[in-house]
Amino acid sequence: MSFADRVAGYRERVERALEARLPPAEARPASLHAAMRYAALGGGKRIRPLLCYASGEVLGVPADRLDDAACAVECVHVFSLVHDDLPAMDDDALRRGKPSTHAAFGVATAILAGDALQTRAFEILAGDGAHDAAARLAMIAILASATGSQGMTGGQAVDLESEDRQLAAADLEALDRDKTGKLIRAAVLMPCCAVPDLPAASRDALDRFAECVGLAFQIKDDVLDVEGEQALTGKTRGADAARGKATYPSLMGLGEAKHRADALYADALAALEGFGGAAEPLRWLARYIVHRDR
Repeated sequence: MSFADRVAGYRERVERALEARLPPAEARPASLHAAMRYAALGGGKRIRPLLCYASGEVLGVPADRLDDAACAVECVHVFSLVHDDLPAMDDDALRRGKPSTHAAFGVATAILAGDALQTRAFEILAGDGAHDAAARLAMIAILASATGSQGMTGGQAVDLESEDRQLAAADLEALDRDKTGKLIRAAVLMPCCAVPDLPAASRDALDRFAECVGLAFQIKDDVLDVEGEQALTGKTRGADAARGKATYPSLMGLGEAKHRADALYADALAALEGFGGAAEPLRWLARYIVHRDR
C-alpha cells in the first residue's frame, strides 16, 4: 500500500484524535468550546498532520505515538486561520467552504477561540502522552519556536506591515519562511524527538526538506490564487495582490513563480536521498503540495 492509499486513513485518524482532545462543546464556557470545535473539525487538507505522520513513517515512529504532535500542530494552524480571517486581518467571511469562525460566532468569540486553540496545542503536548518528558519538552520547544514572534506570528506581523509596499523577492521569501514554512518545519521535525539516537545528518536532511517544502507551499498558494482569479474573472492578478499583498506572481511573473516552486520541489527531493525508499511518504506529500490544483 502506498502512502497515497493511507492519506484518507490519516485524515480520519487526526479528525478522531482532535475530537477526543478538544473540550466538549457542551462544557462551560459552551460558546467558546463550540467555536473551537467548529474551527478545528470537519474540514481542511490536514497537510501538517500528514507531514507529521509521514515523517514518523520515515523514522519508524508508529502513528499512535504521533497523534498528540499531529493534533498540536493542527491546533496551532487552525488558530492562525481563525485569526487570519478576522476583519482586522484578511477579513475573510468563508473558510473551508463554510462561514469563518468570526462570521458564525462573532469577532470576540473567534479571537478567544483562536487563543484557546493555541494554548490547547501545548496542553496536548505537555500531557502524559506516548513519550518521555524529554521528548515532550523537545516537541514543545519546536512548536513554540515555530509559532512565536520569530516564526508564524512574526511572519504574519511582517505580512501586515508589508501591505501596499514593494518587497524584493528575497524579503518575501524570508517573510514566508516564517509565516508558512516554520509550522511545516515543526510538523516534520517533531517526530525526530521520538528517536533519541537519530543521527544529526538525518535530522538536518529532514529540516532541509521541510524548509524547501514550506516555501514551495506558499508559492503554490500564490500561483493558485492567480489562476483561480483568472478562471473566475479573467483578471491576471490574484485576490491577494488586489488587496495590496506582495505575492510571487506579482513580483516575478506567474511562469517564474512556478519555476521557483519546481526548483524547491527538486531540492526537497534531493534532501531525502539518504533515506532511500523509506522516504516515499514525504516524497508523495511534496509532490502533492507542489502539483495540487486547489
